[in-house]
Amino acid sequence: MLGVDDVADRIESVGFRCRRCGACCRRVAEDSNLVIVSPAEVRAIMAATGMAWDEVAEPYPDFIDAGNGGEYTLAWCIRRTTKACIFLREGRCSVYAHRPWICRTYPFMLVDDELRVSECSGLGMPLSPPGARDAAADLCGRQAAEAAEEAGIRAVYRRATVPPGKRAVIDSEGVKVLHG
Repeated sequence: MLGVDDVADRIESVGFRCRRCGACCRRVAEDSNLVIVSPAEVRAIMAATGMAWDEVAEPYPDFIDAGNGGEYTLAWCIRRTTKACIFLREGRCSVYAHRPWICRTYPFMLVDDELRVSECSGLGMPLSPPGARDAAADLCGRQAAEAAEEAGIRAVYRRATVPPGKRAVIDSEGVKVLHG
């Protein structure tokens, strides 16, 4: 795993400044604004907004056959309309202080020791060393949080049972059967 300083150097060499255009929150192609979130992130948004779980999150759209007439998926996503994230209001994020890791670190992502960069109009803009370090710290935090969530999902999955004929989400907290 890369350290914060290594990631900061890479981010600074790419350059980035958020232009606050909201393009990353809008749907420009199928699942282009799909934001995968952990149960902890959903709960943080719930606490900040007073919204219920199913108002904040929806199951990841790809389901797997459980072999008993049931289906499951392994992640949650922020709810979206046909046009954008539900938290994009008047061109701004209405849960900015509580936004998920993926939003906080966009357009960057760490895959093992590789920095991946998504398309964004803010790329190439000058970024100060402290700004790059802050972005790198968030990115390393995201990588650690995602690894912990994946380990939790694996542990739950080993003993998980999806009820026959039902749809469920298996996450680090357990098997959540979907209703409706």
